Amino acid sequence: MNDDAVPRLAGDAGPEAPPREGLSDLLRRVARGDERAFEQVYDRMSPSVYGLVRRILRDPAQSEEVAQEVMVEVWRWACRYDEHRGSPQAWMMTLAHRRAVDRVRTEQAATEREARAAAVGDGSPYDEVEEEATGRLEHERVRRCLETLTELQSQSVRLAYYGGYTYREVAKLLSSPLGTVKTRMRDGLIRLRDCLGVEW
Repeated sequence: MNDDAVPRLAGDAGPEAPPREGLSDLLRRVARGDERAFEQVYDRMSPSVYGLVRRILRDPAQSEEVAQEVMVEVWRWACRYDEHRGSPQAWMMTLAHRRAVDRVRTEQAATEREARAAAVGDGSPYDEVEEEATGRLEHERVRRCLETLTELQSQSVRLAYYGGYTYREVAKLLSSPLGTVKTRMRDGLIRLRDCLGVEW
């Protein structure tokens, strides 16, 4: 029996919209580098990812940053998703939980390190030099990759990550619709991922 033969209910305006593609199928396409599939995954999952991260971190700006990192991770590692081990939602929420917990631990470690340094004086000069050199190299690599973005993508990413602004604040500063800013951010992060991925 084909679709044309299916009787319609009285008052039905026409054929139903095609069913949405499942997340498992979308992730398979993302694993092949399909940006449109990633856009759909992003639109469907980013609110849930942000919600989970926000419950753990509480800070809105940090939560947005970590949620974006999770979505970049989904883009980079979609090929690692195994549908036999759980649903796509469970896989992505596990990534989100790990990232958020890692951020909490990093913050705690930094606080403890500062407390120890304050207790013993200035700390080890060698550690400070190494940390500063590593930070400069990482900053330079990110700076070079940011230069590959369009002006609008670069502005959005810089304001969010370096300025600490939320999506809404970035939209206001750039006089752009919120949806446009989110799209710029997503596309910019995809390009950053590709640029940084070459060097990882």
